[in-house]
Amino acid sequence: MGGQVSVVDADELQALAFSRPADALRIAHEILANSPSDIDAAVAHQTAGVVHRDFGDIREAVAELKAAHRSARKAADPDREADILASLGVAHVMAGDTRRGVAALDSIAPGRTGVLAGRILIRRVWVWGALLGRYTEALADAEQAVALLSDTGDLVWEARALTHRAMVLLAMGAIDRADDDYAHSEELFAKCGQLVEYADTRQARGAAAFARGDLPTALLYLDDAQRVVEELGVLEPDLFANKCLVLLAAGLARDALTEIDSALDRFEQQRGSTARRAELLYCAGLAAHAAGALDLAERRGRDAVKLFRRQQRPWWAARAELALLQSRYAGGDRTARLLRTGQRVSAELDGLDPDLAAEAHLLTGRLALARTDPAEAGRHLRIAAGARNRGLRARGAGWLAQATLHQGDGRSRAMLAACRQGLSLIEIYMRTLGATELRVLATAQGAELAAIALRYAVRRGKARQVLEWSERWRATVLAIPPVRPHEDDALVADLAALRSLTYRLDTSYDHRLGSSPLHRERRRLESAVRRRVLLTPGTKGARPDQFRSADLLDHLGNRSLVELTDVDDQLYAMVAARGRIYLTLVGPTRLATHRLSHALFALRREATGRGKHRLDLDAIGARLETALLGEVVKYLKDGPVVVVPTGRLHAVPWGILPSLRHRPTSVAPSAAAWLRARNAVPPSTERVVLIGGPHLSTGPEEVRRLSEMYPDAVVLTDGDARAEAVLEAMDGASLVHVAAHGTFRADSPLFSALQLDDGPLTVYDLERLERAPHRVVLSSCSSALGGPSGADELLGLVSALVALGASGVVASVVPVNDPATVSLMLGLHSRLRAGDDLAGALAQALASAGDGQLARTAGQSFIALGA
Repeated sequence: MGGQVSVVDADELQALAFSRPADALRIAHEILANSPSDIDAAVAHQTAGVVHRDFGDIREAVAELKAAHRSARKAADPDREADILASLGVAHVMAGDTRRGVAALDSIAPGRTGVLAGRILIRRVWVWGALLGRYTEALADAEQAVALLSDTGDLVWEARALTHRAMVLLAMGAIDRADDDYAHSEELFAKCGQLVEYADTRQARGAAAFARGDLPTALLYLDDAQRVVEELGVLEPDLFANKCLVLLAAGLARDALTEIDSALDRFEQQRGSTARRAELLYCAGLAAHAAGALDLAERRGRDAVKLFRRQQRPWWAARAELALLQSRYAGGDRTARLLRTGQRVSAELDGLDPDLAAEAHLLTGRLALARTDPAEAGRHLRIAAGARNRGLRARGAGWLAQATLHQGDGRSRAMLAACRQGLSLIEIYMRTLGATELRVLATAQGAELAAIALRYAVRRGKARQVLEWSERWRATVLAIPPVRPHEDDALVADLAALRSLTYRLDTSYDHRLGSSPLHRERRRLESAVRRRVLLTPGTKGARPDQFRSADLLDHLGNRSLVELTDVDDQLYAMVAARGRIYLTLVGPTRLATHRLSHALFALRREATGRGKHRLDLDAIGARLETALLGEVVKYLKDGPVVVVPTGRLHAVPWGILPSLRHRPTSVAPSAAAWLRARNAVPPSTERVVLIGGPHLSTGPEEVRRLSEMYPDAVVLTDGDARAEAVLEAMDGASLVHVAAHGTFRADSPLFSALQLDDGPLTVYDLERLERAPHRVVLSSCSSALGGPSGADELLGLVSALVALGASGVVASVVPVNDPATVSLMLGLHSRLRAGDDLAGALAQALASAGDGQLARTAGQSFIALGA
């Protein structure tokens, strides 16, 4: 050290440059405005240079760092001079002058020892790894930096050395070693109170968990990091960028877009680094694309590419340009210009990011196919297919490329094998997820593979093959054993608070007062509940048995099964009956959904009994049958029918169809799910639970009369139908009947609920059950509705009960008339007590309801799901 004594704490001021850059810049300017000593001027100029560098103002950064270097030389402080030259070298690389920047770092590294040498090497690690992608050189420097800084007593720089080594190891695919380094550096940062850098490391561990395929753990770490920085009032762009990417991988596009938009707004207000702004714009473009906002994705993608090119960051520029190409392709662009750009970006990514290059080659191969250039398409698809044995993301693109390649060259066996392998890979990933929502969303990753195989089977006209491929990616989540959320007092408390708050919002008193604060609190609680459940880890468990059409035919007996599937917007039906499987084209899917909407409207209108003119439900039902079943009826046997609709057609009131009106008709999410429900073992002891919710126009009449039929039943009504008591009674019951109003939340289906005396009982509450009730009757409005999600999955009350193991559920597809429903339910339970299954009991109850408008409409509004 030289002769001057600094009155500025250099380490503290430079740490502030990373945590609160605007404050650090202000303090540096204040120091420089007050005639500082040479050494203090050097520290202030260096701090200002680092802030400008990270803001992306490279010219100002270089000027400040050169001034810092001059001051350090005047102060005769060679160590400070070397440290400043290291910062200047990084700035030169970021400015695009890579040779000069690397030369500066190389010139000061030799001959240095101890802590200073370690600090200089860390800067060079960042240049090699984060900026240039030269991981071999980066790892060598990182190993040396860790050795130099370990056990020196400088905990902050030791931790920084570990995080930089972890960054390189993660980029090289050594995930477990990277996580070990991150875990150690976390401890060191926490020990010395460096909370911002602790949060940075926590979010980096989230990135490592994500790379490992452990999505729940990644979300947990990112939430932890976000909580820390929000408590500190600090904006960390890397955190939001990583969280956006993880949320997108989970299929949570709306969440990702909300998070990244919020980060961009805050970033603009704080005048953040243009380098970080470019990264946020890149992630924001990805989120906009996933959310279907292609114009927004285009604008953000273009801005990100321009900034990355200006900043001379080739890896980031190539990633951003690939994202821009994907948005344009999704928007229908198949031009020669886009193909040429894809060829260039694929070549760039080959040298920069082999895993991402697989996606680029897949896209370019598809563009070449669209341009009728099979040779070029084959070249790119073969390169992409070569990634089948690499990382999780690359493997997914690899198997899809393999299937697309063989779809074009006519090798059908190889194409189907690629589809099977790719879908199996996604199933393995799904089993790492515990939250139902994440599992459902993950199925979307296999939609293209399933569609390739199904399209091939339909073209061949082989009914059995079409059925087996239709089943391969249908109701996939239901085939995986459910994971109950951990016993979490905070989750239970949040659910109870949400229930209480919703109850208050439903009272006229709070409505008159105006309840904006209460609505905000409800949104906060819903977000907290959802976030806690998303963190539920998966479980290995046993793989479900593979569906075989022969097994289905063996178990159908006198039943017929009709399975509907959508191939390129055309509705096909497979009919399993009389020991055979038949395939028939029904017609346009759009016509079926249109006529379904008309039928549901008619049922809702007729249920009120207020229309001047009655609608002709018979004619409406006949038109709906034509659009849904076509000529299927001629293949049906005389006995009961099992219907397996598509997700978009899950709410069909099958009792309104003329050919099914007098048949016991059960609905199942898949043929495999029906087989599992049929083979479900009922509880060893019969326990019936009757639940009556509040505000029914018939009061407790329905439950009171049912209790006369079941004198030993557990009865919860007249204020006793409270959530915890209801859950305790439902757990493992043989039969549960719920007479309560229901609500379906299209915006968030897992908050769909049954209204109890203390507020709503949501799907999240039901998922806490240890054992699902064997059979459930929901005589509540719209209780059968679900939200289509993922590939062809549903989220809602009924799908949750089926996933948990209920063998059968009766529920309605529209709001129902309370008085008319009472007599229908009494008739249904009379037949259940006589030994009928749910479908048979519902059919008999409908037949006995008479021809009255309200009674008939009520009966046709219910469906029986399961076995």
